[in-house]
Order: sequence, then structure tokens, then C-alpha cells
Amino acid sequence: MPDFLLNALLAGLALALVAGPLGSFVVWRRMAYFGDTLSHAALLGVALGLLLDVSPTLTVTVGCVLLAVLLVTLQQRQPLASDTLLGILAHSTLSLGLVALSFMHDVRIDLMSYLFGDLLAVSATDLAWIIGGSALVLALLAWLWRPLLAITVHEELARVEGLPVAAIRLALMLLIAVVIAVAMKIVGVLLITSLLIIPAAAAQRHARTPEQMAVGASLLGLLAVCAGLAMSWYQDTPAGPSIVVSAAALFLASFALPRRSG
Repeated sequence: MPDFLLNALLAGLALALVAGPLGSFVVWRRMAYFGDTLSHAALLGVALGLLLDVSPTLTVTVGCVLLAVLLVTLQQRQPLASDTLLGILAHSTLSLGLVALSFMHDVRIDLMSYLFGDLLAVSATDLAWIIGGSALVLALLAWLWRPLLAITVHEELARVEGLPVAAIRLALMLLIAVVIAVAMKIVGVLLITSLLIIPAAAAQRHARTPEQMAVGASLLGLLAVCAGLAMSWYQDTPAGPSIVVSAAALFLASFALPRRSG
């Protein structure tokens, strides 16, 4: 296997492994629009990285984390509905990033690779970022699993039991921000949320427990990465969109199986 294909496979598998359980919380808590907002803001992080001459992965990570903190703060202090605030920030940050990139005449930018991913161009450094970030998020998810489930099932009851609901909710948003920053290289800023949502939605139909859904989402994500890379290799299609198409095909195939109750 060529080195670039091996790097792409390892990066995709690492992301799919962590996207399963994290995407389950995104589905349970109806946070898809929040993920879209962070993914749109990732392009602004790319522009800042090029402007400051530092790693775009680093600036995207920092930018997504800061935006997550800003969202939590604004949701607590302003009268606008959450979806309205998310819409304002999503389109504003995306547009600001595109405007900033347009002023960089001396920098050659492959904008399509940032929008739709460039998995086959993952370098050894990118792979280290992706594996390290995925391992960190997976470890934190395992540590916070029970508290996250508690606030997902019933926030008021969790608050009565003494859990720091606001801090746990912020931690979940920060984990989503880190995964989105890591996934930018694989599926692009416009397709990141789909990799979080589609495998989790497919696994939800056939899971009886939260743990089963998380594991099932990871397995479907792993399968989607392998199928998408195979399609890209043999049919010369873009790798990121091919992975999302494979995930969507698995979601449709899940309807062919009888839904498990319980």
C-alpha cells in the first residue's frame, strides 16, 4: 500500500472511531446546527493560519474552541433563540474567512481541499495531529460518558443530583470543536457534520442502549471510510465526499433491516 494511501486510511479510521460516540450525543441533543456553525468557522481559522504563517490545523482548533466558548456565553446572556444565534455566527464566520482569503494574493490556496477535504494529501504531521486529537477526545468522552448521558436524558434531574450541567455541556461543545478541527483535512469544512451525524443516525435504528449506538456508529464510520477510500482509489472520485456518500448509503441500507425495539 502506498504511504499516502496508508496515511489516509489511518487518519480516516481514527476520526471515524471518535466520531461514533461523539456523533451519538450530537444526534441525541439535536446539535447538528451547532456542528455546522463550528465547521463554517473552521474556514476563518484557515485564513488566520495563513495570515499569521502558522499551522492552519492549530488556528482552526483554537478558533473552534473559542467560538464554542463564545456560543455558550452568548446563549446565557442574550435574548435571541439559539438557532438564530447559530445562523448569524455560522454565515458570518464563513463569509469573513472567504473575504480574508481573497486578500491574500501572494498565497496560493486550494480552497476546494479545505471545503471538501483532501484525505489523500494527509502528511505524517497531519496524521499525528489527527491521531493525537482523536485519542484525546476519545479518552475525555470515556471519562465524561456517564455525566454526559445524565444531562442528555434529563438536565434538571442531573442538576438536582449535583452535576455541573453548564460545565459538562461546555465540555461536550469543546470536544465537538476539536473533532471538527481535526476532521477538516479529511472531509472538509462543508461535510464534517455529516460524518458525525449519518453513522450515528444509522446506528440508532438498531441499538438498544447508548453504548450499543456509540459502538455501532463507530463501526459504520469505519466501514464508510474504507468504502469511500476504495471508491476514490478505483473510480478517481474525491475522497472526502466519497466517504460521506458511503455513509449515506449505509444509512439507507439500515432501513432494509428490521428496527430493534427496546
